[in-house]
Amino acid sequence: MLKVQGIEVSYGEFLALKGISFTVEEGELVTIIGANGAGKSTILRAVMGLVKCRKGKILFQGKNITSIPSHQRARLGISLVPEGRKIFPDLTIAENLLMGAYIQEDRKAVRSRMEEAFQLFPVLGERQNQVGKTLSGGEQQMLAIARSLMSKPRMVLMDEVSLGLMPIYVEETFKVIENLHRQGVTILLVEQNAHKAIAAADRGYVLETGEIVLSGEAEKLALDPQVKKAYLGGA
Repeated sequence: MLKVQGIEVSYGEFLALKGISFTVEEGELVTIIGANGAGKSTILRAVMGLVKCRKGKILFQGKNITSIPSHQRARLGISLVPEGRKIFPDLTIAENLLMGAYIQEDRKAVRSRMEEAFQLFPVLGERQNQVGKTLSGGEQQMLAIARSLMSKPRMVLMDEVSLGLMPIYVEETFKVIENLHRQGVTILLVEQNAHKAIAAADRGYVLETGEIVLSGEAEKLALDPQVKKAYLGGA
């Protein structure tokens, strides 16, 4: 579904990504783990079109999307759950969800998607008229994920979804991610919580200072001595 070939991204003189290549197959949950500042979020921003690649190609379902703007990528079926949630704080839950469905022209389909969101996150349905900024961090994360699903995406990019959440909400968030995966949603997950990410994923990539240094099936990565030592707290 997604093929990234040798992309380079720079911020001024700083080269953030140094020839990154990876793939995501339809229905897979693929994770990218690495230390803070390794370039994980930049990968998602490049796929979404929020930063430009100075080299390399990004293919989505065989189509070269390297140079097309973000809103066209959204129409092709790519959705982003941004780091820090970035909900609309002064809009209600329902209004936030409608913003996620702006590319949907079928009003009946939008209502159906909203009902599905409320089934996935019952607390959002109970509080649909509540303003976003009054929600807890965990509830805002639920809203950010639900909003990303409103456009019925083919692929969801998730950026540091556990960041800043209490442990109980981290657990709930990953249960939702695993549930979406079981339903066949294709997910590319960037995450500092390597334990949770690897446990949920089919495959993974390890990123260090803008370069992929390891890749493989999640179960094998979890047993890799280098990964255990650097990211899983093992010897």
